[in-house]
Amino acid sequence: MSDHMKRLTAPRTWPIKRKAAVWVTKQSPGAHSIESSLPAAVVLRDMIGACDTAKEAKRIIGNRELMVDGKPVKSPKAPIGVMDTVSLPKTGQSFRVLLTDKGKITLVPISADEAGWKLVRVEGKTKVRGGKIQLNLSGGRNLLLDENDYESGDTLKIDVSTQAVLARYSLVKGASALIVHGALAGKVFTISEKVKVSGSAANVVRFESGLETVLRNVFIIGSSKPEIKLPEASE
Repeated sequence: MSDHMKRLTAPRTWPIKRKAAVWVTKQSPGAHSIESSLPAAVVLRDMIGACDTAKEAKRIIGNRELMVDGKPVKSPKAPIGVMDTVSLPKTGQSFRVLLTDKGKITLVPISADEAGWKLVRVEGKTKVRGGKIQLNLSGGRNLLLDENDYESGDTLKIDVSTQAVLARYSLVKGASALIVHGALAGKVFTISEKVKVSGSAANVVRFESGLETVLRNVFIIGSSKPEIKLPEASE
């Protein structure tokens, strides 16, 4: 498998200069899709500006100086995706990976305290041995619980080191939602209602603005207002 791909064929969500060079690092398979994440080396060099070359990025990563969700990144091709927290302890910088209102991946500066938690969406639930409930979360995480207290589509605020649930944000009227896929990706709306569609078609979420999208595109980010710092609006 090639370690690189042509910049011109990279996903449109990647905020990279298309004609600055021919090649760009190709990320390895992981918990995030290629459209919603970037390789660690690209994040370091092209977004944070912590180095000038891929070789320097590899050295930083090899020294375990790049942290994602509180853990050191081991590979320059590791995918870093939406809602992940990125930290460089050596420089004291911390960021949250989000989308601009144009649908481009971006880094939002946050405090060290904010880097200690993240938002994850409940993608599904499974009953496992012992009667426990396993929550399958966005970003590849799983959470074992004794009680079936959460619904698919809920967002949980969790401690990145212990996975303790700090808060819950449900998909209900008045909740704040970030669109993470589709033509509206990066936009933030207030939910009006969730519409269950009969048959095999996907359920739909409608917003107070009058627009709507399918449920899988919606990521709740707060009960009545966003609980995370959002990127500044693009001009």
